[in-house]
Amino acid sequence: MQRFPRSPIFAGIAEFERSLIHDRTSSGRAAAKAKGVRFGRPPALSAEQIALARKLIDEGQPARSVAAMLKVHPATLYRCISG
Repeated sequence: MQRFPRSPIFAGIAEFERSLIHDRTSSGRAAAKAKGVRFGRPPALSAEQIALARKLIDEGQPARSVAAMLKVHPATLYRCISG
């Protein structure tokens, strides 16, 4: 098997292609955000669930039991309530 030496020309072409790919994905991501597309995981709790959790905690329910009722981790509940 014959190996060819690496050429700085091919390295330059590869770097240029990588920058083109980066530019295309960045512009596509910006266009999607302008259309209102959300990236990442969907929220664990809806606005109604957060309001219910706040109400229950204000009434004296322990946060752990409210989190168990909503089927989320207590840290998720605290993060949603504070944010």
